[in-house]
Amino acid sequence: MDDLKLPIIDHIAELRKRLIIIVSIVIAGTIGSYIYIETLIDLLLDPVRKLDFIYLTPPELFLSYLKISLVAGIIITSPLIFWNIWVFLVPGLKEKEKRYLGLALFMGFFLFLLGGFFAYRVIIPITIDFFVKLSTPVIQPKFSFGNYTGFISSILLSFGIVFELPILVALLTKFNLISASTLRKYRKYLIVVIFIVASFLSPPDLISQLLLAAPLLVLFEISVLIAEWLD
Repeated sequence: MDDLKLPIIDHIAELRKRLIIIVSIVIAGTIGSYIYIETLIDLLLDPVRKLDFIYLTPPELFLSYLKISLVAGIIITSPLIFWNIWVFLVPGLKEKEKRYLGLALFMGFFLFLLGGFFAYRVIIPITIDFFVKLSTPVIQPKFSFGNYTGFISSILLSFGIVFELPILVALLTKFNLISASTLRKYRKYLIVVIFIVASFLSPPDLISQLLLAAPLLVLFEISVLIAEWLD
């Protein structure tokens, strides 16, 4: 029993160490991002330059700055975060598994950035434009800056996450946990799951959910092709 407990204790100690390092890295990235908060705000407002923003409570603007800095800090330090995840997982993997996981983490980082960029350049302008067009001469849009940053942050992170789907499917297929035939067999059920996931990840409005579900469906079909190629 003592021989079994020791490796578990070692793993828990290593996990604790990596979590502390990751949290410290994110805090440092957040502080560094806050220094350039005006540049970050300019980037966030670039897709919606014609809109007017207000803040409704005294701390709202400051809390929005912190939220923006945190999201930027996570994105900037994500290579170091992925590296620490790799260091924690690699001792328990075989040589072939190390190559698969290393490639997955490397590609996953770029797919995350690609998903965020796609949301920033395509989805956010479409979504905001749709809601602005609902205004009338009597009711004009004046958005709360805090609500806007929360809305934008959730879209950016949601698309970054869903763009990881092909990598996840490739890993599961390579480790023989799923197969292309399984994905095809349960396709209609998985499509329902995709819409449910989109409703949880996106802001609570139908347009954002549909805009998230559409690329997620495309990514699912790409994942099926990847699984067929790897089978």
